[in-house]
Amino acid sequence: MRIFNIEKPNEDIRKPLQDKIDNLNKPKGSLGMLEEIALKIGMIQQTLEPSLSHPCHLLLGADHGIEKEGVSVSPREITWQQMINFSKGGGGVNMFCRQHHFDLSIVDMGVDYDLSAYPSILNNKVAWGTQDFLYGPAMSEEQMNECIEKGAALVDSCKARGCNVICLGEMGIGNTSPSSIWMSLFGNIPLDECIGAGAGLNDKGIQHKKEVLEKAVKNYQKWLSNLDEAQKKRNIVYKAANNEKDSTQNQYSQQIIMYFGGFEMVAAIGAMLRAAEQKMVVLVDGFIMTACMLAASQLYPEVLNYALFGHCGDEHAHRKMLELMDAKPLLNLGLRLGEGTGALCAYPIVESAIHMINEMNNFDNANITKYF
Repeated sequence: MRIFNIEKPNEDIRKPLQDKIDNLNKPKGSLGMLEEIALKIGMIQQTLEPSLSHPCHLLLGADHGIEKEGVSVSPREITWQQMINFSKGGGGVNMFCRQHHFDLSIVDMGVDYDLSAYPSILNNKVAWGTQDFLYGPAMSEEQMNECIEKGAALVDSCKARGCNVICLGEMGIGNTSPSSIWMSLFGNIPLDECIGAGAGLNDKGIQHKKEVLEKAVKNYQKWLSNLDEAQKKRNIVYKAANNEKDSTQNQYSQQIIMYFGGFEMVAAIGAMLRAAEQKMVVLVDGFIMTACMLAASQLYPEVLNYALFGHCGDEHAHRKMLELMDAKPLLNLGLRLGEGTGALCAYPIVESAIHMINEMNNFDNANITKYF
């Protein structure tokens, strides 16, 4: 897998940033999370005057082989139908991108449909959907690496247009299933605590989904135990925070990502890692994108220094997954649409934090007695 050089932001600027925030003409801490957001973005950008420029949203679409096992209430064709809808501007993601002035890129990472007749959809198709991970790996190692590279390249394209804040969303029927398994395996949480209704399963459907995913995990464990011993002990080294590390854990994480992931999800991981490497702000959406950030953090823990979590979704497991990363979501509106809509809705709060630190007067300039 590609090596990313993700640095933890230099701590030297933390105190000057905090002093600036504390001396704005308000009681200390009275603007709550706005102060935390301003501090985090100032740390990312290493400046006392942080800014947001040319925000971009990547909408990544792909199909999942596990959908064939009846783990979603929505049929497979919804993926390509919604992708076409997005290309015509009719989705929730389109509306919020227009409202908040995001440059939207709609990307086919592996939709099981020919979308070539829609030129506004970028063709990054790795394959026509993943394999069914009930019976084996969802993708090959080569496909996983291709997704990482393509996700990173999408961020480079945004960066070249002046972007310093990336938002990510997804479209892929069945993608709550790999997300639940990633949460379970990476968080060491019982699988039944990680499974929800997805797009609207009833109790019977949730029970069926649980049985399918439990069997898939058991088959994965058999697959892992049967790997060639030389391959299992292969020395993969990656670089993070300027230090080379033995990557037994890193290899294990890659195997989980490859075995269960969707093409759109793995591309999101590549995009998150590249954005962090480029010192960009990463807006994280709901359950699926939070699972992608969790997976990314298993490879490079430093990526979390660049993440802002837009919302806590309506999937009951989402809050628990956020807690695994000590993440504080900005909104809790009962959202579960996906597409990146929750993160987009949170963006005005991020903007308010930047306006606060740059435009609010301080006690000295306002000739106000410091009253705390």
